[in-house]
Amino acid sequence: MITLYEGAFAKVNLTLDVLGKREDGYHDIKGVMQTISLRDDVEIDIGTGKPWELHCDKEGIPTDETNLAWKAAKLFFDATGKDPDGVEIRITKRIPAQAGLGGGSADAAAVLRALNRHYDSPFSLPALAELGGTIGSDVPFCTLCGTAMAEGRGERLKKMPDIPECIFVVCKPEFSVSTPELYARIDRKAIAKRPDHVAMEKAILSGNLNEIAGNLCNVFDPVVTEEHLELNYIKSIFNSYGAIGSQMTGSGSAVYCMTDSFEYAAVICNMLKENYPMVFIAKSV
Repeated sequence: MITLYEGAFAKVNLTLDVLGKREDGYHDIKGVMQTISLRDDVEIDIGTGKPWELHCDKEGIPTDETNLAWKAAKLFFDATGKDPDGVEIRITKRIPAQAGLGGGSADAAAVLRALNRHYDSPFSLPALAELGGTIGSDVPFCTLCGTAMAEGRGERLKKMPDIPECIFVVCKPEFSVSTPELYARIDRKAIAKRPDHVAMEKAILSGNLNEIAGNLCNVFDPVVTEEHLELNYIKSIFNSYGAIGSQMTGSGSAVYCMTDSFEYAAVICNMLKENYPMVFIAKSV
């Protein structure tokens, strides 16, 4: 039996726009994604000689074939035709679920990377990311990591230069948001402000952190905030204690801020953690 280890890194959306509904029922999106150091840890035993198993240290996470990490392992072995003779996956969970941080996709991507490396890389990294897109829209980006523009359902990626190193504070409130319901609501709304992707790309290319933070924009943010005003409170704490930009990530409900100082991040974290147990400090990766 062989044990593989891989980190599964969360993502945040620097920009996110919804362009319209597709014939297949999905929506076309466009946005810049960024990997941060908040991570799950994934261990994979190969050659257990037993039926497949998946274990997670957090309650409420599926531990059967519906889990994206399980799906990723099955996808890899189906695509390569290899027989692992039993698989056991163990996930140590730190990325909050239903947060817009891509935790399940990150776990799946970690499984794909670990298996691909173990079997002498039958897939290039872009090909592995494309394979992952068949099980989840965020899996391709979580496979590649770094900074990238995502289009289509999120599976079409354009790699971008890494943003300057900075500190993120991520806060996950207790409530969660149904992504399908949120898409249905945004279909009925006129979107008042959309991301300026030209400005964001220019800011990233120039390595100007303040301009990157100034161009954060997620069309879902105001839609969720109008029903959950506590997001404004969290952002007010961010902005009062040194954040250079803040917004919700994905379809929520986690919100994050960017700062160029760990000291500011620590103060923000301390101000929030009494009311919000799920507050994390992370770096860009």
